[in-house]
Amino acid sequence: MRATGRSDAELLAGRVPGDFGVFYDRHVRAASSYVAARVRQPEVMFDLVAETFARALENREQFDPARGPAVGWLIGIARNLIVDSARRGQVEAASRVRLGMTAVELDHGQLERITEVGHGDLRAALASLPVDQREAVLRRVVLDESYPLIAGQLRCSEQVVRKRVSRGLAFLRANLEEGDERPV
Repeated sequence: MRATGRSDAELLAGRVPGDFGVFYDRHVRAASSYVAARVRQPEVMFDLVAETFARALENREQFDPARGPAVGWLIGIARNLIVDSARRGQVEAASRVRLGMTAVELDHGQLERITEVGHGDLRAALASLPVDQREAVLRRVVLDESYPLIAGQLRCSEQVVRKRVSRGLAFLRANLEEGDERPV
C-alpha cells in the first residue's frame, strides 16, 4: 500500500474523489506490463490499459477481495479485453464512452513513454518469484484457473494457494513499479 494506507478494496468501494486515482497509480505499471507482454503497438497498449481501468472504475463494485488481490482482478479485465480486441480487430471503448472519457491523441514522445512504461520486465519479475508462487500466479491470473482446481492439483489447501498468489502479485507489483513511480 502507498501513502494512503488504504487497501485496494477500500479504494474501490469508496466514493471519495481521488480514491480510484490512487488505485490507478498503484496498479498502472503492472497492468501496462501485462498488456505490453501481449501487444506490441503502443497505441493499442494505451487503449487497452485505458479501457481496462475504465471497466474497473465502472464495475468496481464487482471486485471481491475474497476471490484474490485487486491486481489479479485487473489483469483478468485486461486479459478479456486483449482477447476481445484480437477477435474484433479493434480495442473496445464502451466503458470509456459511457464514462464520458474523450479520445486522447498521442504524440511520438508519449508513445515512446508508453512503450517504456509497458515494458517493465514482467518475464524477469516472474522468473524471480519462488517456483510455488510463480506457478500459482500463472495458473490463477494468466490461465484463470479456480483456487479449488489449483489447490487440488498442487495438493495443498485453497488458503495456501490464495496466499501464494497474493504474495506473488504483491512482489510483482512492487518489482515492476520499483524505480518508476510516474503514472502513464
